[in-house]
Amino acid sequence: MMATLKLSARNLMRYHRRTWLTAGLITIGVVAMLLFVSAAGSFKQVMIGQITDSLLGHLQVHRKGYVASVDNLPLNLNVGAKMIERIKTELKAESDIAAVSIRLKLGAMFSNFSETTSIRLNGIDPTAEDAAAPGLRTRIIDGGREGSLVGPGQILIPDLIAKGMKVKVGDTVVLVATNRDGSVNGKNFTVRGVLEPVTGPGGRDGYVHEDDARELLRMEEPEAMEIAIRLHDLAKLDKVEASLAERLEKLTNKDGKPVLELHSWKALSPFANIAGMIDLMTLFIRIMLVAIVLVSVMNVMLMAVYERIREIGTLAAIGTPPRRILGLYVGEGLLLGLIGAAVGVAVSLAVVALLNMYPLQFPFGRQFITLAPTLSVAEVVTVAVLVVGMAVLASLQPAWRASRMDPIQALRHV
Repeated sequence: MMATLKLSARNLMRYHRRTWLTAGLITIGVVAMLLFVSAAGSFKQVMIGQITDSLLGHLQVHRKGYVASVDNLPLNLNVGAKMIERIKTELKAESDIAAVSIRLKLGAMFSNFSETTSIRLNGIDPTAEDAAAPGLRTRIIDGGREGSLVGPGQILIPDLIAKGMKVKVGDTVVLVATNRDGSVNGKNFTVRGVLEPVTGPGGRDGYVHEDDARELLRMEEPEAMEIAIRLHDLAKLDKVEASLAERLEKLTNKDGKPVLELHSWKALSPFANIAGMIDLMTLFIRIMLVAIVLVSVMNVMLMAVYERIREIGTLAAIGTPPRRILGLYVGEGLLLGLIGAAVGVAVSLAVVALLNMYPLQFPFGRQFITLAPTLSVAEVVTVAVLVVGMAVLASLQPAWRASRMDPIQALRHV
């Protein structure tokens, strides 16, 4: 085996220009593949993190029909106090759940005493929200990130409203909300902070304390429009979602019908479609890499066979077994794949290390995304094995052709 590989290496070096050109093409394909996978994976993780950590959580529980009409922020599809307690009991039974935040969602009129605009609000328990959506605090761009997220009588407002209404931290504003019975109620608030907007549902909402939200809506006991859930490990999302859906299905109304629905962040955010497109593009790049390796190696091996027909005839004439000739050419393909994969992996790791030392930032909507690409061992091994395997596969047909040549016809070749 080693003797055959040594002969294969010598044959490659005899045509070193073509060898290095082919290995270079394979290297470029490997580098392009690994860099795209690492950059796309980094972008995908950053976006998922922003959406789940500062907005949605990983899972959400609502009363049936609420999500379908969420644009109207209905007040007649709330989860009542007794049902909230039953939900809490079921959630506590799931060991993979890290935190839960019970939210009130409402629309209100926002006034700075000279102008008025509309605003969407979340009424939250600041401690629970901090645990379920830890990224919310990082979105505070004015007002300080220390202390409680929002206290009684305080409000966090989106940057868009702060600029449009010329409101700053410490100013007093008025919120007026319509209640379930059609009456209105108003309350003064102090601006606690200004939030950076993020892409996704709720990315431009304001936040008030849950007690203030209940007071605005004249609720006598705790209610919820949304229950956000954070998991210890996002990788277990599908497993937890299936288990929790089964548990919540048992919580029924007086007629014995389920009253709740469970949604993952994928069902609630349009970015899930973008994440799917990234996965599709990654698959397309893999296919392109396979095509590059197959075409490059097969072209080289076919040329090698054509140029060395008399040499093949001589080998066959002196009694070299066909399998040995086959092994010589397959060995050349194997070595080309190994060289291209090794150099490609080394270059990719170096570039990824540089990108982590000098991170790239680019705008995404009103945000800036910082890429911190990483390459897992599994991804590197997968690409390397794929490249080497395709190189060997591409060399099989020319190698088989060489091993089946008639020695007399080959020696007559000019």
